[in-house]
Amino acid sequence: MELVSPAGNIEKLRYAYAYGADAAYIGLKKFSLRVKADNFYGEEYNEIKALKQKYPGKRLFCALNISFHNKDIDNFISDIDYFKLYPFDAFIVQDVGMIPILQKYFPSTALHLSTQANCINREAVKLYKSLGLKRVVLGREASLAEIREIKDAVPEMELEVFGHGAMCIAYSGRCLMSAYLTARSANSGHCSHACRWEYKLLEEKQRPGEYFPVIEGDDYTAILSSKDLCMIDHLDDMKKAGVDALKIEGRMKSLYYVAIVTRAYRKGIDCLEGKITKDEAQKYADELYNAAHREFATGFYYNREDADKTTTGESSSRYELMGTIGEKQNDEKILELAKKTEQEDKQALDAMYPSEKEAVLKARKEKNDIRIYPQKKANFHFYKYNSMNKLDAGTELEYVGADIISIKDNTYQFVDPDTGLVKNWISHGHECLIYTDKPVAPDFIVRIKTS
Repeated sequence: MELVSPAGNIEKLRYAYAYGADAAYIGLKKFSLRVKADNFYGEEYNEIKALKQKYPGKRLFCALNISFHNKDIDNFISDIDYFKLYPFDAFIVQDVGMIPILQKYFPSTALHLSTQANCINREAVKLYKSLGLKRVVLGREASLAEIREIKDAVPEMELEVFGHGAMCIAYSGRCLMSAYLTARSANSGHCSHACRWEYKLLEEKQRPGEYFPVIEGDDYTAILSSKDLCMIDHLDDMKKAGVDALKIEGRMKSLYYVAIVTRAYRKGIDCLEGKITKDEAQKYADELYNAAHREFATGFYYNREDADKTTTGESSSRYELMGTIGEKQNDEKILELAKKTEQEDKQALDAMYPSEKEAVLKARKEKNDIRIYPQKKANFHFYKYNSMNKLDAGTELEYVGADIISIKDNTYQFVDPDTGLVKNWISHGHECLIYTDKPVAPDFIVRIKTS
């Protein structure tokens, strides 16, 4: 089975590929159902081309899955030359009106049917095949038994299904609730996720004063909030059902989520193909509980009763993403910089009058401005550190890699790349290096445990 992962921006796309995705799907501004994701625009096509060269064989799908109004079609056609700059292997569409347009302007690019089209039967699949589509992303309401029947009826059609992530209480996400409550249409990419809100009473318009009670727990319930889908333990059943590609939901999820979930399903599929053992794969599957999620369920795949059970609470994780590891630096150059800065500081202090020097040192002490410089240590190396959240030095870190569950570290140092000074804390937007003896590498993730 092909593993298809979400990518809400260029960085998430890189991590999807690095952590095991065979393909990734992205959206372009204005034409994707996840407009609140960063999506892609400007000259990012150059970075995507470079990524595809770095990861040969990886594929890229473009989600054009909104419901198109006339003006949307006009805008799309006016942007055709821009779209052609991207190395897309397929377009994902729900609007049949877009099929002939895409076939005209992108004759060599495959077309995939979006799950938004809610295709869940063999006759519909036959119709889409006759229209020239290569793959159907089936509606989430299809059971494994129905998928097998569809594959048997149309064996030449590729079938893709969602295997992990948030579920929508509406048919394959075609929901008007957000539009009614917040004037933000889900079908145009502006979903407010009103189904995740907690409600107390429902009142029907023609029966004012009569309420349908939905009280549960502390007087509120998320009657419309579905559980998250997780099929990591059922990959064999999916393959037997005829699934050609397994898709992960989450273009609006974090880089950490994309990496951890992609890695788990990569290892699961590798196990299914006999490349690693079940015990090896299970360690990565267990890490799914360390990525943001609600209660897990198997959706409609086995019986709809599981899909009908709702849940409360936010999607949460035991860990917080703090940053990522970048390129390895020149150790000697950084150490020489630190030594030079230390010498210059000493010379500056020695040149002061004793009273002035004492005042400067006192002021530094009051500000906790302790000047520490990294020293050459066996097996320690400098790496660029991309900070995403404020972090105090000394906090125990965990490094996560594509083939590494986690490595703990509390002996690292944060270092200023301009001065060589050891830093007490760092935050997003601050240039920083990390000095560690742990076997990390570029694209490792740095996390801390929060609970």
